[in-house]
Amino acid sequence: MGAATLRRKREALVAELFRLARPSLDARAVISERARAAYGAVLEALVAHGDAALTALAHPARLLTVEMTGRLVWGIPVSDITARPPVRRTVAARATAPGLTGPAAAHAASSFEDLIERLLDAAPREMLIERLGAALSQTSRRVNTLEKHVEPAIERHLRLVREALDEREREEHVRHKHLRRVTGGRAGRLP
Repeated sequence: MGAATLRRKREALVAELFRLARPSLDARAVISERARAAYGAVLEALVAHGDAALTALAHPARLLTVEMTGRLVWGIPVSDITARPPVRRTVAARATAPGLTGPAAAHAASSFEDLIERLLDAAPREMLIERLGAALSQTSRRVNTLEKHVEPAIERHLRLVREALDEREREEHVRHKHLRRVTGGRAGRLP
């Protein structure tokens, strides 16, 4: 690719990153706030139930399976989550006894389920931003290499070729002039 094409690609990548930046920053702020709330809820549950009881309430572990599809954004492969199971569950779906669980543990579980939903929503966008940033960095390096190394080298080579051709043209002119003088002006004419 030429430097101009790479510059246009770099500008397009920057525009795409700016388009994604605000929603990403907003999502990160919400995730940070929800994480603080979730960990605060866990501390309250630890105070209410103790470590051993809270650990027992956390079992069995739950596996979340998501379906993903790939796509290309500016030639960069990225993935989108196309299907995922619901993360939020009722107390009955958590397989815990409501009387033993208590409101603090239920609130902690709900808070972390909310946090997981936010993380799953933000993950594809964050991955896209990371990959666009890497592509932007690579494109910028290529543009800089072309502008600072390749183009000057080509310009030097072209200048040397022009100088050599100019020198040959002058030599040829001198040869023709000498040949006309020697032949009496008949050089260069067809018989």
